[in-house]
Amino acid sequence: MATAAVAEEPQGLQSHPGNSTEAGKEIPGISPAPVVKKTIGHRGVDQTGKTVYKKTPSWALQGAIQLGITHTVCSLAQKSERDVLLQDFEEVESIYFPSEGSSHTPAHHYGDFRFKTYAPIAFRYFREMFCIQPDDYMCSLCSEDLIELSNPGASGSLFYLSHDDQFIMKTVQHKEAEFLQKLLPGYFMNLNQNKRTLLPKFYGLYCIQTNGTNIRIVVMNNLLPSSVQLHLKFDLKGSTYNRRASSKERAKALPTFKDLDFLQDMPDGMLLDPDMYNAFCKTVQRDCLVLQSFKIMDYSLLLGINVVDHAGGEMMQPEPAAERKKPQNQKFLYSTPMEAIQAEARDAGSPGSHDPTGGIPARNSKGQRLLIYIGIIDILQSYRFVKMLEHTWKALVQDADTVSVHRPDFYADRFQKFMCNTVFKKIQLKTSPSKRRHSTIRKTDSGTAQQAEQSGSQNQNQNKQLIVKDESQQPVIKDEKNSADKEDGSQENGVEETPKSSEANGKT
Repeated sequence: MATAAVAEEPQGLQSHPGNSTEAGKEIPGISPAPVVKKTIGHRGVDQTGKTVYKKTPSWALQGAIQLGITHTVCSLAQKSERDVLLQDFEEVESIYFPSEGSSHTPAHHYGDFRFKTYAPIAFRYFREMFCIQPDDYMCSLCSEDLIELSNPGASGSLFYLSHDDQFIMKTVQHKEAEFLQKLLPGYFMNLNQNKRTLLPKFYGLYCIQTNGTNIRIVVMNNLLPSSVQLHLKFDLKGSTYNRRASSKERAKALPTFKDLDFLQDMPDGMLLDPDMYNAFCKTVQRDCLVLQSFKIMDYSLLLGINVVDHAGGEMMQPEPAAERKKPQNQKFLYSTPMEAIQAEARDAGSPGSHDPTGGIPARNSKGQRLLIYIGIIDILQSYRFVKMLEHTWKALVQDADTVSVHRPDFYADRFQKFMCNTVFKKIQLKTSPSKRRHSTIRKTDSGTAQQAEQSGSQNQNQNKQLIVKDESQQPVIKDEKNSADKEDGSQENGVEETPKSSEANGKT
């Protein structure tokens, strides 16, 4: 458990790390990078072309992350297993890493820094829910160098990918990290009730204090496998105001398009078979309800598309995956799109169940086969006062219902309708020729039987019975067929024809 001083660390997200001391010594921090040439948010590029974040070189940040995670996973393994308690969500562990090393930390060349782990017991439970063992987690993140993604987007965040393609790390702002801390109890409850979700799966929250700054890192599941060649990528919100990729974004090798681009390039959407479509819509509806209950909005659906039938029917094989070094018995539950929306499909021999990456099979309006990879991202935006002001300001110059920032209930409804009515549509199953032929035969047989039944009914009506009186005045029942032959004689003997036996009984 954290000490009393560290227990106040939830506010430490706002504290100035330059005042932190270890044995009365101020932390000098990782050596700052040279003068930054250009920046996007806190991310920048120095004069040598290397990436920096808050003036900290990316390579040094990666090394500090791996040292910190290795230490926290090993120390956590020494703690006995137990149920998660409410105070576990507020616990923060802190360890100081001097460059010369200490009795608890190794020597390193990344500069002095402090590493904080938020809610270690709770996050250990989250990882265990998805069958992520401590050794596997540490092996994926710390055994080899992290891969820095070169196309991170316009948020100004850094993204790192684990060498085995399982995890992705993202730097988050102070407000996002603080909101995730508050979200953890509800997130815990939701995961217990439903593990099949398109929402991000958070596996760890950490903070590195160096050079007078806090660098916060969140570890999540990777949505877009690098072993699959993606031909299209979209970030969809369901809004249309200013939702078109910029010319700079379009110039990238794999640009991230937005809502208006999707409506223009894929106006007919993508087709899913009925079972897959129903499972997807049910999952989106359930996830939107959860986000709405937490007053979260401005989230997106990240959509990656692999065109299986590429270049006029030529089958496009996925790029060969890099050699993976994760343990053979490692299996992360519900980590693929197929498992997230409908885990049974892989056991039921559904279309695309052979795909090891878990892509969802679909088709476009041209009939081309697709594999799609989806997940809901950017859920750490709550409808705070600042967002309310942003919505009000944008509503003055644009239709309020078309802007991204909106009330959580309206946002959830618009998001769900856009995904289930515009982006994805249900395949209308057509009857095969053989089934139509069998159906026609059945209809013909049914019509023949009906005609025969009607003919028999008519014959019965034609063979209606006649009641006559013989010479002894006793009623005699005779068929109309026989009476027709003796019609003249019957008239002489006083025959009376009555269509109903009740009338004959009355006359009798």
